[in-house]
Amino acid sequence: MNTALKSLLLLCALVCLKLSANTPYQIPRSSVIELTEPATKRVYPVFIQLPKSYKKQPEKIYPVIYLTDAPYTFPIVAGATRFPMNSGNMQEAIIVAISYEKGSRGSNSRIRDYTPNKAQSWKKQTGNAQNHALFLKNTVLPFIQSNYRASSTQKTYIGNSLGGLFGATILFTMPDLFNNYIIGSPSVWFNSNAVLALQAHKPKVPTKVYISVGAKETPSFGEGQNMVAGAKLLTQKINALSSDNIELKSVVIEGASHATAFPTTAIQGLDWVLGMTPIDLNI
Repeated sequence: MNTALKSLLLLCALVCLKLSANTPYQIPRSSVIELTEPATKRVYPVFIQLPKSYKKQPEKIYPVIYLTDAPYTFPIVAGATRFPMNSGNMQEAIIVAISYEKGSRGSNSRIRDYTPNKAQSWKKQTGNAQNHALFLKNTVLPFIQSNYRASSTQKTYIGNSLGGLFGATILFTMPDLFNNYIIGSPSVWFNSNAVLALQAHKPKVPTKVYISVGAKETPSFGEGQNMVAGAKLLTQKINALSSDNIELKSVVIEGASHATAFPTTAIQGLDWVLGMTPIDLNI
């Protein structure tokens, strides 16, 4: 091989490497839209991923997975469900993740929007969960159902930590907003277990509730709160409803801390609510 050809090949390799290194990765079939809460004019980015078969099956209606804490949860759930959905081991679903108020710090937005009541001891604003749930009910869900082939009856909520607290609040106050709830490491401790004092309503439709927490989410492993005990109290409150429409599963993830439990919570919870059995697959 002559010197000129070697130089040309080296130059091509360097150009390809440069292009590759500077090309951002994008989640397939995903987009970001913005929705405005009418009462406050707050703007919330919403991340959306469509199923692989969405364009090829124009008549199909898809279940929807709704997530809180979008910057954290969206890439995890989109990645974790890719193989089981594409291989037929899980129902294909539209993934919708609601982010934090545009222009605000994420922690300020989530603390305000995911907590059920005002906590006097907190410097940051709290207690907007009911209004945020109405934003989901009156704005987010209708938009998704109007603009995509989204099921109005197969809706799964996933929230973790304060997002899990928010999910428990919705389950108790407007349970029929979703028909599946995956509640990860719920912050039951907030404001002296205030969520447990909420008046709980029984769902009118069959509802699956999956509660999951890491075994190391306790003070003895360095956590500030006993999340394991909180999840147990939440489970007890749900069981006390004695509702024939609730199917409840509670899981403790061995070896998991608050920082690491969510990916397992999400994929195992989704496998429980959307997984396809060999009978479903006609095997």
